[in-house]
Amino acid sequence: MASSEELALDLDELKHLQSIAKRPRVVSLISNEIRTVEKLSIDAASVPAMQPPVSATRTPTPTPTPSVPNVVPNPALNYVPLGSFSWDQDNDQVKIYIPLEGVEQEKLETEFKRSSFDIKFHDVQGKNYRCAIPKLNKEIVPEKCKVVVKPKRVIVTLVKASKGNWLDLHFKEDKMKPNLDKERDPMAGIMDLMKNMYEEGDDDMKQTIAKAWTDARSGKSSDSLKGFP
Repeated sequence: MASSEELALDLDELKHLQSIAKRPRVVSLISNEIRTVEKLSIDAASVPAMQPPVSATRTPTPTPTPSVPNVVPNPALNYVPLGSFSWDQDNDQVKIYIPLEGVEQEKLETEFKRSSFDIKFHDVQGKNYRCAIPKLNKEIVPEKCKVVVKPKRVIVTLVKASKGNWLDLHFKEDKMKPNLDKERDPMAGIMDLMKNMYEEGDDDMKQTIAKAWTDARSGKSSDSLKGFP
């Protein structure tokens, strides 16, 4: 703000200009400016002399230390195994149908590997479920497998690594393949094969194999396999 002396000088000069001005617009402008300067002079006269600032010692505000919440680790989750499901297949993929309601897609945890899969269903009506096959019948393509949630069931799609038919979901060793252990009796592999055929065969097959065993034990080894289809 200008001092009182400067404002007084401005005011005198404006009044001089007002006395010599002839144009009404100019006279009006000068009159308005005179009123403004007069008001500033009055305000300047009413402002007391400024006091030097008083330095105040400020007490530093302590920085609050963030509190660390007590995190209680969650206990290990318990899962109810899902062993009841159906499945079908075509030449390219296997579909598994799991009857389970209340499943949310975002609460699924899936893990597909070349020869296995493991699917966990979290917080389904207050329980956790799990469906897993540790060793599949044949290999799959993990990155192409998927899980789709329906209102009353869950559909798991396994994409086969190689086209063909699966005899089962689970891996099973070929019982019809004879054991070729070189250290065993050469006839032991044949006997194992006949035993597996007996266990897997129908009544006619069992009767034929039983007769072959009887003949072999009685010395009729040359005809022991006669009658096999």
